[in-house]
Amino acid sequence: MKRFAAVAALGALLAGPAMADPVHGIWKTEVDDGSYAYITFSNCGAELCGVISRTFNGDGEYKSPNIGKQLVWGMSNDGPGKYAGGTIWQPSTGKKFRSKMTLNGNVLKVAGCVGPICKKQTWSRVK
Repeated sequence: MKRFAAVAALGALLAGPAMADPVHGIWKTEVDDGSYAYITFSNCGAELCGVISRTFNGDGEYKSPNIGKQLVWGMSNDGPGKYAGGTIWQPSTGKKFRSKMTLNGNVLKVAGCVGPICKKQTWSRVK
């Protein structure tokens, strides 16, 4: 019985990285109000969240006070390449919107919505 438990624990440890969600990683946003950011997606409990990890403007990289803040949270995997139920924050306005995302390879389409109207961006994976 001890051998079975040890093998099961080892299997769980080795399977952990293989079970990472495909959206995990770093994504470059589109330019919004003259700036763009790198967003790092990972798990936040049972849901996915994206945190601002680096910021850039026309002069290059700069240290925004928004670094380390969540830009996307509460996102759930809703089937292959589809994410829903999240919230996205627009730093330039301070507003929060209902959000959904679609992943296709190294392209992440992100939408922030009010009612049926959505503002969309296409983000690219940073390698």
